[in-house]
Amino acid sequence: MKINGIQQLGVGVVDVHEAWKWYREHFSMDILIFDEEAVAELMLAHTNGETASRHAILALNMEGGGGFEIWQHTGKKPTPKVTPIVLGDLGINIGVLKSDNVEAAYAKYKASGLNLLGEVSVSPSGSKHFFLKDPYDNIWEVKEHQFVFSKETAVNGGVFGTVIGVKNIDESLVVYRDILGFDKVVYDETKVFEDLSGIPGGNQKFRRVILRHSDVKSGALSPIFGDSEIELLQVIDGSPKDIYEGRIWGDPGFIHLCYDINDMDALREKAEGFGFPFTADSARAMDTFDMGDAAGNFSYIQAPEGTLIEFVETHKIPLVKKIGWYIDFRKRGNHPLPNWILKLFRFKRVK
Repeated sequence: MKINGIQQLGVGVVDVHEAWKWYREHFSMDILIFDEEAVAELMLAHTNGETASRHAILALNMEGGGGFEIWQHTGKKPTPKVTPIVLGDLGINIGVLKSDNVEAAYAKYKASGLNLLGEVSVSPSGSKHFFLKDPYDNIWEVKEHQFVFSKETAVNGGVFGTVIGVKNIDESLVVYRDILGFDKVVYDETKVFEDLSGIPGGNQKFRRVILRHSDVKSGALSPIFGDSEIELLQVIDGSPKDIYEGRIWGDPGFIHLCYDINDMDALREKAEGFGFPFTADSARAMDTFDMGDAAGNFSYIQAPEGTLIEFVETHKIPLVKKIGWYIDFRKRGNHPLPNWILKLFRFKRVK
């Protein structure tokens, strides 16, 4: 069983086309992997027992990192957050984007009139970073990381990780360390953090743990995903609320964190062994799950604080759709694809 990196961060929105246009313009998430309308029939555990019609777009950034799965309910009106997220609330608080030039990213976003939450500062891990809020009330961190898959004109890459509010860090580590493999503790301290002061709720006292993985990822798409990081925040004095209380998966906000994996059967056994059985499991229902132009199998677990973690075992993706060139991973194996093949993704760019 292999976990190959963050495939994508799910972002629930009210209008999938309008949101993707904004993310293309400002975050360079412009490489289209799939664009599909369908019914989510296997997610009943997270949609109040009813199937959910949806429209989803999966997009990547050629500078590397995980992608965005931009997701809109179409069978019902998306239910927005009743109150804004306060840092430390339970679930995914912040999406983290990588950048090899944080100052340039900050300058571009400031010139574009984006909602910046403070200045460039230094995180406890020693990396430069800053925070901003998009028009859909999602908070993003742009964090220094020198990995670039294919250098272009973008000032940021794709998803480097997430900041997650948890009830109890030691309980949540069973998922993030023992199942996902973030075994390297970069930072673990409890105090009030100056670099979080520009974020709503950032002046609270937190236990803050930053995790990375010590292994070198070697899946087919690992060269473009690169390394990743998870940050866990536990409020010391206070009562954090569940970000999705009264709402369902797919409603506006960060809906899940998805990992590209190999060997779903072995992962199922491992997760169950740690007390986290799959809450959705397409491999038990069918040989492969059709995602429009792409195909594979997916599953979910739910972390103790409520965060949904998705696993995708990719079977097929389109490379050059016009000539019918698809990559079938079940035939070619799961070793890293050559960079020259992965760089052909640039022909899937949508402006």
